[in-house]
Amino acid sequence: MKSLETLLASHVRAHPDRLAVVFEDTRLSYREWGERVNRASNLLLALGIQKGDKVATILPNSLEQLELYWAAMQTGIVVVPLSPMLRRAGLSRLIDDSDSMAVITTEDFSPHLDEVRTALSKVADERFLLVDGSKAGYLSYPELSGRASAGAPPPARIAPTDPYNIIYSSGTTGLPKGIVHTHEIRLGYATGYAEAGRFDHQSVAAHAGSLVFNGAFLSLMPAMYLGIPFVVQRDFDAVALIELIERERITHLWLVPAQIIALLGAPNFKPSKLDSVRMLGSVGAPLLLEHKHAIATALPGRCYELYGLTEGFMTLLDPDHFERKLQSVGRPTGPSQLRIERPDGTECETREIGEIVGRGPLTMPGYYNQPDLTAQTLRNGWLHTGDMGFVDEEGFLYLVDRQKDLIISGGVNVYPRDIEEIIARHPAVREVAVFGVPHEKWGETPLATVILREPGAVSEEELLMWANERVDARYQKLSAVDFREDFPRSVAGKTLKRVMRAAYWD
Repeated sequence: MKSLETLLASHVRAHPDRLAVVFEDTRLSYREWGERVNRASNLLLALGIQKGDKVATILPNSLEQLELYWAAMQTGIVVVPLSPMLRRAGLSRLIDDSDSMAVITTEDFSPHLDEVRTALSKVADERFLLVDGSKAGYLSYPELSGRASAGAPPPARIAPTDPYNIIYSSGTTGLPKGIVHTHEIRLGYATGYAEAGRFDHQSVAAHAGSLVFNGAFLSLMPAMYLGIPFVVQRDFDAVALIELIERERITHLWLVPAQIIALLGAPNFKPSKLDSVRMLGSVGAPLLLEHKHAIATALPGRCYELYGLTEGFMTLLDPDHFERKLQSVGRPTGPSQLRIERPDGTECETREIGEIVGRGPLTMPGYYNQPDLTAQTLRNGWLHTGDMGFVDEEGFLYLVDRQKDLIISGGVNVYPRDIEEIIARHPAVREVAVFGVPHEKWGETPLATVILREPGAVSEEELLMWANERVDARYQKLSAVDFREDFPRSVAGKTLKRVMRAAYWD
């Protein structure tokens, strides 16, 4: 079996003129890409950074972020991609927590780094780099890489269990945690998702969200493994993405639900413009049935949905079962195992709701520098997700809701997703998020925040009445509807319910 360490050299040798990367107006063959990655690798080594050392990147989607992912494969240096949305203590805490000894960023972001620079005792002054512009106190990444050798770096002799990256959780549920992925795990992404997504050597993969998001690796790793083109959009734009898909003949891409909704609503959306697509997957959050049905109707036989955690357990609903099991999120991928547990740790019966737990070859070894939290999450080899669901007679998983989003109203469990599914059916609604807000009598009650397709299409009072007439039980009735122009989102594009909820509870 191939190893990550030898992939680049193998592709350069086998098909040097094949297209490797497309980013905006830049198109690079594997020969050209190999030289860029080698220069990045040799630059890091020249700075005294060695196998096992950590390098933090705070970058937008860029060629530099992508080449550093490849450089990590062949040097054994551990890449720590951080969100450009981080500020102050949140920024310094993650750089320190990861033991990063170098930081690579942009000139635009550097003022935020300067605010905390004195607190970063593990990063030497000569290991702050800018990928663009120039500034006192920072080295020039382009200048150093331009001087570095384009030849392959010395063999790193990487073991399967060596760490490849530390990905910090998006923070949708609290403080981010450093999730470790080994070379073995990332190779599992490469082979497992190439097979599950039905990639082949004629595929063209793309990513339109943030490269910091773990979901990027669902298409990046198969592309690395097979040596096929990887197309990256700098910032997500639904109209531009449709044109990009048509122009580059993209076959495989993953999107978060908000991006799928935007794609469906784009003025230039026509299924014929996406006729090259063989796999369009939803990842990162539940895709509500209204939108799931719409994308399946537009692209029949080509839709996938993945439920999973960066920590390493996933289920996949593929086209063979998509329409028949539309309400489910599929079955475990590859050799992974799934069970539903009661609070006492015993296994639930079929269709009994409990906590989703899983295990398999993609499961993280743990959270970086957090053994207690690792022990809470990984128990007896099983990853406890904190999500609620049930399985049917065929082993398909149905996601009920996230345990942390559960609303307890008058002692009754209320699942926000049940209400969201109803509100999403209203023709004026584009997106909806339901969460609990304080109530003097019931403790908390459901409130819906809504983005409309067109301003003024319906009033808050009309939508409130419409929804409350359709919920299944009195305790599911909304106390209010709140219209928003947009939701707060993580760098991955996930809706941050906790941020909206906090404003009411504070």
